[in-house]
Amino acid sequence: MLKQVAEGVLVHESEFLQSNAVIVQGRSGVLLIDPGITSDEMAALAEEIGGLGQPIVAGFSTHPDWDHVLWHPLLGDAPRYGTAGCAAAVRDLLSQADWQERIAPGLPPEYADKIPMDLLGLVTGLPAGAGHIPWDGPRIRILEHRAHAPGHAALLLEESGVLVAGDMLSDILMPFLDLEAADPIEDYLEALLLFDSVADDVVAVIPGHGSVGGAQQLRARITQDRAYVEALRDGRAPDDPRVGPSAPLYWLSDVEEWQRQRLTERRQRERHL
Repeated sequence: MLKQVAEGVLVHESEFLQSNAVIVQGRSGVLLIDPGITSDEMAALAEEIGGLGQPIVAGFSTHPDWDHVLWHPLLGDAPRYGTAGCAAAVRDLLSQADWQERIAPGLPPEYADKIPMDLLGLVTGLPAGAGHIPWDGPRIRILEHRAHAPGHAALLLEESGVLVAGDMLSDILMPFLDLEAADPIEDYLEALLLFDSVADDVVAVIPGHGSVGGAQQLRARITQDRAYVEALRDGRAPDDPRVGPSAPLYWLSDVEEWQRQRLTERRQRERHL
């Protein structure tokens, strides 16, 4: 079921990890951002969008993780955009003969046979440094950064004040760092500063996974995520309810421990260089 977040902005929440697909209505059709997970879900989403009386005229993937570059034939053949870095990362993955085997370990087993792979990753990269999405609708500013994944972008809907955050600013997931990056800690902190810089213009934030939040929740999530990343940087165990005894997802504590171990190993290697 579509839920309205602001005028002309709707969200569909998936059963899988509270994944949010975002629909933005334009003059001649809608923009669909990160459209969902399973075939049945995307088919139902296509039907709901059809009920709005507008076609899908463009898509956008906030970053190259598999669950954000999916598509379904019923969603049509509109251009699907991403940053140049996002498109390059997906092209690199799909150029590998064993790409399906590479992503298989990350697929949730209860959904693995329901996820459509035929149109995965067919993303057109926008010119490097592109500032806005090219479409016939409300101005949407691209806030590109390097946290979480290469070519990651948040989108600021300038007229409505909605921030589509991709895999950032979640109330159920702590920060997932891109541990293959040259400096994952600083990359993440810089992205949070970027969000800080637009916070005065934001009335609602939509994370890739989790609950939609208001302006006050945006600032609280920035603060919480910064505290988590700084704890990792300083070698401290984060004091964060998303990974503590009351964590909403039991496996997050394992991911948190894995991130700390990987960062410790990086620091040890760097000391010996």
